[in-house]
Amino acid sequence: MLPNTRAVEQQEIPPTVISDVTQLNPVTVSEVLVPTTTREIVSAVTRHSGPISIGGSRHSMGGQTATPAGLQIDMRHFDRILAFDSVRRTITVQTGVRWRQIQERIDSANLSVKIMQSFANFTVGGSLSVNAHGRYVGFGPLVSSVRSIKIVLANGDLVDASRDVRSDIFFGAIGGYGALGVITEATLDLVENARVKRHQVTMPIREYRPYFFRRIRDSTAVVFHNGDIYPGDYRTVRAESYIRTSDPVTVPERMVPLGQSYALNRAAIRIVSDWPFGQTMRRVVVDPWRFRGPHVAWRNYIASSNAEELEPASRTGATYVLAEYFVPVERFDEFVPAMRGILRRHRVNVLNVSVRHARPDTETLLSWAPREVFAFVLYYKQNTDTASQRVVGNWTRELIEATLRIGGSYYLPYQLHATQSQFLRAYSRAPEFFTLKKRLDPTNKFRNMLWNKYYHP
Repeated sequence: MLPNTRAVEQQEIPPTVISDVTQLNPVTVSEVLVPTTTREIVSAVTRHSGPISIGGSRHSMGGQTATPAGLQIDMRHFDRILAFDSVRRTITVQTGVRWRQIQERIDSANLSVKIMQSFANFTVGGSLSVNAHGRYVGFGPLVSSVRSIKIVLANGDLVDASRDVRSDIFFGAIGGYGALGVITEATLDLVENARVKRHQVTMPIREYRPYFFRRIRDSTAVVFHNGDIYPGDYRTVRAESYIRTSDPVTVPERMVPLGQSYALNRAAIRIVSDWPFGQTMRRVVVDPWRFRGPHVAWRNYIASSNAEELEPASRTGATYVLAEYFVPVERFDEFVPAMRGILRRHRVNVLNVSVRHARPDTETLLSWAPREVFAFVLYYKQNTDTASQRVVGNWTRELIEATLRIGGSYYLPYQLHATQSQFLRAYSRAPEFFTLKKRLDPTNKFRNMLWNKYYHP
C-alpha cells in the first residue's frame, strides 16, 4: 500500500474535474464513483446510460481517463490482492491495485513481476488498458504475461476473457483504453526475483543497433536494458543493462523506499531543462555522479521506482510530457537522423530520449508492435499556453509521420495530436476494434477523450 497517496491525489483537484499528471487536460465530469466491490461497478454500469470513463493513477497525458459530463469510475480503492500462488507463479488482483502492492506481496517469496512499465505506482488496470511495456529484455508488451481478465461490459455482464475464452474481448480490452468495458480483475505471470548488476557503456549512436543485437537482444542473462540518447546533437547514447549476477548486493533495500523527497532529482531536472548548458552538465557531471560505482540490486528494487522521481517542483506555466515512437528494428538508422532534424529544427526542450526494445505483439487489436521494434521514449518540457501547445502539436505530427513512413507506429497514452489518418495508418486493425466495440457497446457508453477524437460510430 502507498501511504497517503490517494489522499494527496484526491486533494489536488476538485472532485468534479479530472486531470492527468501534465495538468494540460482538465475534464469536468458529472459524477465520480469510487468502488471497492465488483457489485458496485456492475450496478453503476447497468444504471448509467452513459457516458462512462475509467481512471487509475492518471499518468496518461491526453484525457484518456475522462469524458465531459460523464461518470468517472475511479479505480484506486478497488485494490485487493485476490489470490497468490507462489508455486504456479501467478497472482490475481483487482485492477485498481498498484504494482508496488503486488511487489510487496510477492517479494518474500522471492518472486517478481514478469512485465511492467518502469514505475510501480501505476495501477494494473491502467497498464492493461495501454498494454504497457518496460525495459525487459526478450519480451514485448504486458499482454504476453496476462493469463486472464474479468471485464464488466456495457450491458452489465461480468465476463471472463483469456486466450482460450472470449479471446476477442481479451485481445480487444488489453490495449483498448477503456473502450470495451471496465477490467476488474487480472491474473498475471510472475518470475524469479534475481540479483542484477548494472553495466553501462557510452557510444556513438551509429554503434548502438549492432551493439544491441550482438550483446543484448538474445542474452538470457540481461534482465533490463535501455539506451539513453543525449539531446542536443542526438549522436551519443549511454547503454545501460542490468545483468543477472551472484555478486552480493550493494543496495541493501529489496525495494525502493517509499516517501522519498526526490529533491536531487528535481534539481537535476531543472538544470537539464532550464540552464543554458544543462545537457552538457548532465553528460559531464550529473550522469557520471548518478551512475558512479558498482551497483548490484534485486530485480524488485529496479522495478519498484516511483514516477515521483520525475515530478518537477511545479507544473505552473510549464509542464513535462512524454511521447513515444515505435520503429522497426531494421529502420533504426533511418529514424534517428529524421528525429534529430525535427527536434532540432523546432528547438524542442528534450530532457531525454530513452530507447527500449520490444518483441512483436501480433495478438491485440490495437497492437503498437505488430513487428519487432525499438521504442523511442521522449521526455520533454513545454509551456502550457495555447500557442505552445499548438507548436508541440506540429512537431509531434511530424515525428509521427516520420515514423509511419518507415513502417512504425506511435503510442496512444499521450497527447492527442495525431490526425485521424495518422491514427488509422498506425493502427491498421482499428476498424476491427471498432466493429467489436459497436457489438459490445452499441450506445457508445464507454468513452474518453481519446475515443471522442478517433471513434465515430
